Amino acid sequence: MEEKQLKASLIKYFQQVKIEAAALAVDKMVEFYQLLQAENKLYNLTAITTVEEAAIRHFVDSLLLTKSAEFNNAPTVLDVGSGAGFPGIPLAILFPDKQFVLLDALQKRVGFLHKVIAELDLKNVQSVHERAESFAVKPKFREQFAVATARAVAGLAVLCEYCLPAVKLGGHFIAMKSLAIDPELAGAVQAIDLLGGGELRQIKYELPDGRGRQLVIIEKIRPTPPKYPRRPGIPQKKPL
Repeated sequence: MEEKQLKASLIKYFQQVKIEAAALAVDKMVEFYQLLQAENKLYNLTAITTVEEAAIRHFVDSLLLTKSAEFNNAPTVLDVGSGAGFPGIPLAILFPDKQFVLLDALQKRVGFLHKVIAELDLKNVQSVHERAESFAVKPKFREQFAVATARAVAGLAVLCEYCLPAVKLGGHFIAMKSLAIDPELAGAVQAIDLLGGGELRQIKYELPDGRGRQLVIIEKIRPTPPKYPRRPGIPQKKPL
């Protein structure tokens, strides 16, 4: 019953917000939700447990990253702090031609993502167990992604230090945020400059339940100095 309800809700809300999703993609999202529900009984991956909430706050919210042309044009995407796989898994289902890396610091979440990737046969996704600060200093990942994104992980200044070092020149960091973040925006100006970012722009929108959301988009205009990101734990304790 839940699966039918979720499928109907996804189709309805995708039409409402003008997201085009093939039937196969919707079916895979429903299968992903089933895997999430089963795993959530073993340990807490998400506090959102109703079908309607999941449809809007997990799936629709994740896919509204498509309001950004920067995302739509990006061949490679890094999802920092992917958690239970949002926004990365729904995006990877919808965009099989893009390559995704889902990064998380907790092994049990990455183990779940491995399972999802295998069960859904997602050839365009890999999940990585690593802290963002350690990930971005590795040469094979540093300044390699057209887009890095993060959803409800930390304050904007901290997220910039997690994400901008992994973004290539001319690429973008896109933070998925609520509307009430003016103090965060003001506090992130120095971090953006130090880490090689340019001016930010915002795209504001509403979810089908009326909740206000926005994308904060920062272009990478200069290389990130080698000393950033700082060692694990420092960005959170002492934001730039």
